[in-house]
Amino acid sequence: MDDFLEEPSAIPAPSLPSENAHDEEEQSSGDEDGGPDWTKLPSALNRPVIPKRGEKEFEPSSAGGSGLQQHVLDRARSAMFDALRATRTTSSKSISYGIWYPDLARVSVTVARGIHFTAMGHSVPRPIHTNEGIEKTQKRLEILPEEAIYLVERGAMFCWKESSVATSGTPIDGIGGSPMSVEQAFAEMIGTEDLTLEKYQVFSYLKRLGYAVTRANPPTPSYPIPPPLLTRKSSSYFAKFLSFFPRWFSRISMLFKRKMDWWQPVRFGNWLYHDKSYGSLFTSLRFLPSGHRIPLKASDANLPSSPYKIFYNLYKPSTPFRKTAPPPPDFSVVVVNARTTPMPSLQELASLFDVLPEIPPPLPRQRRPIQDPGASGKSLPTPTPKVELPWHRKLFSWAWPAAAAPAQPPPRKPHPFMALKAGKKTIVVAVVDSGSVGFFRFGEGAFAEWPMA
Repeated sequence: MDDFLEEPSAIPAPSLPSENAHDEEEQSSGDEDGGPDWTKLPSALNRPVIPKRGEKEFEPSSAGGSGLQQHVLDRARSAMFDALRATRTTSSKSISYGIWYPDLARVSVTVARGIHFTAMGHSVPRPIHTNEGIEKTQKRLEILPEEAIYLVERGAMFCWKESSVATSGTPIDGIGGSPMSVEQAFAEMIGTEDLTLEKYQVFSYLKRLGYAVTRANPPTPSYPIPPPLLTRKSSSYFAKFLSFFPRWFSRISMLFKRKMDWWQPVRFGNWLYHDKSYGSLFTSLRFLPSGHRIPLKASDANLPSSPYKIFYNLYKPSTPFRKTAPPPPDFSVVVVNARTTPMPSLQELASLFDVLPEIPPPLPRQRRPIQDPGASGKSLPTPTPKVELPWHRKLFSWAWPAAAAPAQPPPRKPHPFMALKAGKKTIVVAVVDSGSVGFFRFGEGAFAEWPMA
């Protein structure tokens, strides 16, 4: 290495452009291991721009880098601080205004602009006093604390705090308030309405991905909720008949039941084995009860309340969503802190699955015949014209036999392995570890309903 390059004030000589410079730049921008090259940003930034990632200059060493390496790091660090120090700007035509009411733990939106409120906010009737002193009820748009922080943080809403002292610049005439910064919004809104920092981080992460996120438990009666979940119950007549008998009937039946022989679990003799199918033979070998209908062992009642509770309802971006009448959620999300919450126990997972509906098995894939690209010129079959029946056949239709309907192929059964993979019920657990959000899906299997033999 040359000595003049060791000086911190030296500038490396510019490299000659090569033919593969464009390809190398695209490859380096997609490299996740390298850090962003902040030096490529212009000095006078009108608005902050996320830079592309560059190549890693050198590997870290215990002895420390050279003078050139330290100079490159200092220059990149100063460029990063200059980019982060830039003033965030937004258009006044797309900004919304709201007032934070600490007593209600709500933000009343006075001016709603943008597309954010298509999936955020709800209408709440609130009493107001007119100039004549008459109290009447008026509906207004309110948003939850996590929705308000999300809009304030991304620069889509100006938020004022309710105050009895009138100040200039208040968005509504007659209501005083003081403007709130992003730091003040975090300090005052986090901790209200069961909102923690981990739950807000999950909310903001999902909203940036395009999902519609709502509360699972309505904080107020005016909050719109999806229709109640329908759990699948047994509707057989035999099960209803047995429900009339007390529990002691099952205990008496156990006295007359044949004792299980572990060496001969099959009750029939050897001469009946050839007449029985494999399915019935394996069914007789199942001497242990299985399935999720069997109640678990009761846990200790003195244990603290479980942190695994459904907090958010999640809707895919492709799901038609109306905030006034939300449909059943696509996913139910539980938010926990990885530093303070252990792994869920079997009783905690069972209590989560008890409140969820059963998911139907996935439909089999439709195998459509491959069409020949050269056969596009063939004429399509003409539809059969509808024959108009005379009036006497319409009046006395029972006297003429009905025409046989064309035979339809039998419906295809669902694939057992796909049904086992999807499960009957599913729950999503969002684990937050010091700001890093990870999602884990737990499913209730259906192995008892899908025997492999």
